[in-house]
Amino acid sequence: MKNTFKFILAFAVVASFAFMKPTSKDPKKVITVVIDAGHGGNDHGMTVDGFSEKEIVFLIAQKIKKNNSDKNVIIHLTRTEDEFIALKDRAKFINDLKPNLVLSLHVNGNENKEASGVELYISPKNVSYDVAKNIAEDLNARLIANHNLKSRGVKDANFMILRETIHPSITVELGFLSNENDRSYLTNDEQQEKIAATILEAISELK
Repeated sequence: MKNTFKFILAFAVVASFAFMKPTSKDPKKVITVVIDAGHGGNDHGMTVDGFSEKEIVFLIAQKIKKNNSDKNVIIHLTRTEDEFIALKDRAKFINDLKPNLVLSLHVNGNENKEASGVELYISPKNVSYDVAKNIAEDLNARLIANHNLKSRGVKDANFMILRETIHPSITVELGFLSNENDRSYLTNDEQQEKIAATILEAISELK
């Protein structure tokens, strides 16, 4: 009888441990993000007063990667130097990586020098359109809240990077190089650092 009681007691103890929740926290989700600095090489993009789109977005992309201190966020760049990379090659690079998010950085231009502000584009032909739209709206709100920039909204477009990638992809037009105020902002190193910080802030919310 004593042996039977000991067996029942031992079984109860083992069973109680089996139903206990683990004390260790689940590992955080690792986020992979591709930052695509538009243009490059002999493709300068928008140029005004000696400033070029390809250089501005490259500097901001570099700052995003350099300033990322979150080990659970992995940043990849489509170009790491001033080189021309065809859009189809960028799309292939992105699809091979299978990232959680693609941000293609650009700056705008217009004959109307009064035109200014941030524009974000997503493609209805992208299978992750709804996810991209939610992220784009969040990033747009953060850029406007954190910086002295106007919002031109989140819009649909058929850009190749957006439609040919199979992951949430957003084109971010960070301002108008043709507008004096936007240009002053976009070409300022301190402001570029702030843009990079805002983008990293938005990325952190993906986890």
